[in-house]
Amino acid sequence: MNVYPVPRWPASLALLTCVALYVVLPNRLVIGPRLLIPALIVLLLIPLAARRHRHPDESPRVRHLTLTLITLTTLANVTSMVLLVQRLLDTSVSQGRALIYSAVSVWLTNIIVYGVWFWEIDRGGPTRRAAGSTTVYDLQFPQMENPALAPPDWQPRFTDYLYTSFANGTSFAPADAMPLSRRMKTLFVTESMVSFVTIAVVAARAVNILK
Repeated sequence: MNVYPVPRWPASLALLTCVALYVVLPNRLVIGPRLLIPALIVLLLIPLAARRHRHPDESPRVRHLTLTLITLTTLANVTSMVLLVQRLLDTSVSQGRALIYSAVSVWLTNIIVYGVWFWEIDRGGPTRRAAGSTTVYDLQFPQMENPALAPPDWQPRFTDYLYTSFANGTSFAPADAMPLSRRMKTLFVTESMVSFVTIAVVAARAVNILK
Protein backbone atom coordinates (compact mmCIF):
# COMPACT_ATOMS: atom_id res chain seq x y z
CA MET A 1 0.00 0.00 0.00
CA ASN A 2 1.42 3.37 -1.01
CA VAL A 3 1.98 6.04 1.60
CA TYR A 4 1.13 9.72 1.24
CA PRO A 5 2.31 12.37 1.27
CA VAL A 6 5.82 12.60 -0.17
CA PRO A 7 8.15 14.79 1.94
CA ARG A 8 9.83 17.72 0.19
CA TRP A 9 12.72 18.26 2.56
CA PRO A 10 15.27 15.73 1.18
CA ALA A 11 15.37 17.27 -2.30
CA SER A 12 15.11 20.81 -0.90
CA LEU A 13 18.03 20.19 1.45
CA ALA A 14 20.04 18.73 -1.43
CA LEU A 15 19.49 21.84 -3.55
CA LEU A 16 20.37 24.13 -0.64
CA THR A 17 23.60 22.16 -0.28
CA CYS A 18 24.31 22.86 -3.95
CA VAL A 19 23.75 26.56 -3.26
CA ALA A 20 26.22 26.47 -0.37
CA LEU A 21 28.83 24.71 -2.52
CA TYR A 22 28.34 27.32 -5.26
CA VAL A 23 28.75 30.24 -2.87
CA VAL A 24 32.21 29.08 -1.75
CA LEU A 25 33.56 28.98 -5.31
CA PRO A 26 36.09 31.68 -6.30
CA ASN A 27 34.74 34.70 -8.19
CA ARG A 28 36.40 33.60 -11.42
CA LEU A 29 34.39 30.37 -11.43
CA VAL A 30 31.00 32.08 -11.37
CA ILE A 31 29.22 34.24 -13.94
CA GLY A 32 27.84 37.59 -12.88
CA PRO A 33 27.38 38.69 -9.28
CA ARG A 34 28.33 35.95 -6.85
CA LEU A 35 24.94 35.79 -5.15
CA LEU A 36 22.78 36.12 -8.27
CA ILE A 37 22.37 32.41 -9.04
CA PRO A 38 22.05 31.35 -5.37
CA ALA A 39 19.41 34.05 -4.84
CA LEU A 40 17.42 32.87 -7.87
CA ILE A 41 17.56 29.27 -6.69
CA VAL A 42 16.44 30.16 -3.17
CA LEU A 43 13.63 32.37 -4.50
CA LEU A 44 12.39 29.51 -6.66
CA LEU A 45 12.71 27.10 -3.75
CA ILE A 46 10.65 29.18 -1.31
CA PRO A 47 7.23 28.58 -2.91
CA LEU A 48 8.05 24.89 -3.28
CA ALA A 49 9.07 24.56 0.36
CA ALA A 50 5.97 26.42 1.55
CA ARG A 51 4.17 23.07 1.64
CA ARG A 52 5.97 20.38 3.59
CA HIS A 53 4.77 17.54 1.40
CA ARG A 54 4.08 16.79 -2.22
CA HIS A 55 0.64 15.49 -3.12
CA PRO A 56 -0.70 13.66 -6.19
CA ASP A 57 -3.09 16.53 -6.87
CA GLU A 58 -0.44 19.25 -6.97
CA SER A 59 -0.54 21.68 -9.89
CA PRO A 60 1.57 20.92 -12.99
CA ARG A 61 3.13 24.34 -12.39
CA VAL A 62 4.77 22.96 -9.28
CA ARG A 63 6.54 20.30 -11.31
CA HIS A 64 7.53 22.82 -13.98
CA LEU A 65 8.96 25.10 -11.29
CA THR A 66 10.83 22.17 -9.78
CA LEU A 67 12.37 21.21 -13.12
CA THR A 68 13.31 24.85 -13.75
CA LEU A 69 15.04 24.97 -10.38
CA ILE A 70 17.01 21.79 -11.06
CA THR A 71 17.93 22.97 -14.56
CA LEU A 72 19.21 26.31 -13.24
CA THR A 73 21.34 24.53 -10.65
CA THR A 74 22.73 22.16 -13.27
CA LEU A 75 23.59 24.92 -15.76
CA ALA A 76 25.29 26.98 -13.08
CA ASN A 77 27.43 24.01 -12.06
CA VAL A 78 28.33 23.07 -15.64
CA THR A 79 29.36 26.68 -16.28
CA SER A 80 31.59 26.61 -13.21
CA MET A 81 33.04 23.32 -14.41
CA VAL A 82 33.95 24.82 -17.80
CA LEU A 83 35.58 27.85 -16.18
CA LEU A 84 37.39 25.56 -13.75
CA VAL A 85 38.78 23.37 -16.51
CA GLN A 86 40.05 26.44 -18.37
CA ARG A 87 41.95 27.63 -15.33
CA LEU A 88 43.25 24.20 -14.38
CA LEU A 89 44.65 23.72 -17.88
CA ASP A 90 46.34 27.12 -17.73
CA THR A 91 49.65 26.29 -16.09
CA SER A 92 50.40 29.99 -15.64
CA VAL A 93 47.55 30.27 -13.15
CA SER A 94 48.74 30.03 -9.57
CA GLN A 95 46.76 28.75 -6.58
CA GLY A 96 46.45 25.30 -8.08
CA ARG A 97 45.49 23.76 -4.77
CA ALA A 98 42.62 26.24 -4.33
CA LEU A 99 41.34 25.29 -7.77
CA ILE A 100 41.45 21.62 -6.84
CA TYR A 101 39.37 22.37 -3.75
CA SER A 102 36.91 24.17 -6.03
CA ALA A 103 36.81 21.10 -8.25
CA VAL A 104 35.66 19.06 -5.26
CA SER A 105 32.75 21.49 -4.81
CA VAL A 106 31.83 21.22 -8.49
CA TRP A 107 32.04 17.43 -8.37
CA LEU A 108 29.91 17.17 -5.23
CA THR A 109 27.31 19.51 -6.72
CA ASN A 110 27.21 17.34 -9.82
CA ILE A 111 26.52 14.25 -7.72
CA ILE A 112 23.81 15.95 -5.67
CA VAL A 113 21.96 17.70 -8.48
CA TYR A 114 21.78 14.56 -10.60
CA GLY A 115 20.44 12.68 -7.61
CA VAL A 116 17.62 15.25 -7.61
CA TRP A 117 17.21 14.79 -11.38
CA PHE A 118 16.82 11.03 -10.97
CA TRP A 119 14.36 11.54 -8.11
CA GLU A 120 12.24 13.95 -10.14
CA ILE A 121 12.33 12.18 -13.52
CA ASP A 122 11.89 8.49 -12.66
CA ARG A 123 8.32 7.39 -13.49
CA GLY A 124 7.06 10.95 -13.71
CA GLY A 125 8.26 12.10 -10.31
CA PRO A 126 7.77 11.14 -6.66
CA THR A 127 4.03 11.80 -6.49
CA ARG A 128 3.22 9.64 -9.50
CA ARG A 129 5.47 6.89 -8.15
CA ALA A 130 3.70 6.99 -4.80
CA ALA A 131 0.30 6.93 -6.47
CA GLY A 132 1.31 4.07 -8.75
CA SER A 133 -0.21 6.02 -11.64
CA THR A 134 2.47 5.12 -14.18
CA THR A 135 3.94 1.88 -15.45
CA VAL A 136 6.67 3.52 -17.53
CA TYR A 137 9.94 2.84 -15.73
CA ASP A 138 13.01 5.04 -16.13
CA LEU A 139 15.13 3.21 -13.54
CA GLN A 140 15.12 -0.44 -12.58
CA PHE A 141 16.10 -1.11 -8.98
CA PRO A 142 17.00 -4.64 -7.79
CA GLN A 143 14.05 -4.59 -5.37
CA MET A 144 11.69 -4.27 -8.34
CA GLU A 145 13.28 -7.15 -10.17
CA ASN A 146 13.47 -9.38 -7.12
CA PRO A 147 10.63 -8.65 -4.63
CA ALA A 148 12.28 -10.92 -2.06
CA LEU A 149 14.87 -8.18 -1.46
CA ALA A 150 12.36 -5.71 -0.01
CA PRO A 151 8.89 -5.36 1.56
CA PRO A 152 5.91 -5.71 -0.80
CA ASP A 153 5.19 -1.95 -0.81
CA TRP A 154 8.83 -0.90 -1.32
CA GLN A 155 9.40 2.35 -3.20
CA PRO A 156 12.77 4.02 -3.88
CA ARG A 157 13.44 7.01 -1.65
CA PHE A 158 15.61 10.04 -2.22
CA THR A 159 18.67 8.35 -0.71
CA ASP A 160 18.35 5.55 -3.28
CA TYR A 161 18.54 8.07 -6.11
CA LEU A 162 21.38 9.95 -4.46
CA TYR A 163 23.33 6.70 -4.10
CA THR A 164 22.65 5.90 -7.76
CA SER A 165 24.02 9.31 -8.72
CA PHE A 166 27.10 8.83 -6.53
CA ALA A 167 27.81 5.41 -8.03
CA ASN A 168 27.37 6.70 -11.57
CA GLY A 169 29.54 9.76 -10.91
CA THR A 170 32.41 7.78 -9.42
CA SER A 171 32.48 4.58 -11.46
CA PHE A 172 31.07 6.16 -14.66
CA ALA A 173 28.72 3.18 -14.93
CA PRO A 174 25.37 2.23 -13.38
CA ALA A 175 25.50 0.49 -10.01
CA ASP A 176 22.49 -1.51 -8.87
CA ALA A 177 19.89 0.72 -10.59
CA MET A 178 19.82 0.44 -14.37
CA PRO A 179 18.61 3.25 -16.66
CA LEU A 180 15.84 2.07 -18.97
CA SER A 181 14.46 5.13 -20.74
CA ARG A 182 16.31 7.35 -23.20
CA ARG A 183 15.91 10.40 -20.99
CA MET A 184 17.39 8.58 -18.00
CA LYS A 185 20.27 7.26 -20.10
CA THR A 186 20.91 10.83 -21.26
CA LEU A 187 21.07 12.01 -17.65
CA PHE A 188 23.47 9.20 -16.78
CA VAL A 189 25.75 10.10 -19.68
CA THR A 190 25.81 13.83 -18.95
CA GLU A 191 26.53 13.25 -15.27
CA SER A 192 29.36 10.87 -16.10
CA MET A 193 30.84 13.35 -18.59
CA VAL A 194 30.95 16.18 -16.06
CA SER A 195 32.44 13.91 -13.40
CA PHE A 196 35.00 12.41 -15.77
CA VAL A 197 36.18 15.77 -17.10
CA THR A 198 36.44 17.24 -13.62
CA ILE A 199 38.32 14.27 -12.18
CA ALA A 200 40.63 13.88 -15.20
CA VAL A 201 41.67 17.53 -15.31
CA VAL A 202 42.11 17.70 -11.54
CA ALA A 203 44.28 14.58 -11.62
CA ALA A 204 46.45 16.10 -14.35
CA ARG A 205 46.87 19.34 -12.43
CA ALA A 206 47.57 17.50 -9.18
CA VAL A 207 50.41 15.60 -10.85
CA ASN A 208 51.80 18.91 -12.09
CA ILE A 209 51.63 20.41 -8.60
CA LEU A 210 53.39 17.43 -7.03
CA LYS A 211 56.30 17.57 -9.48
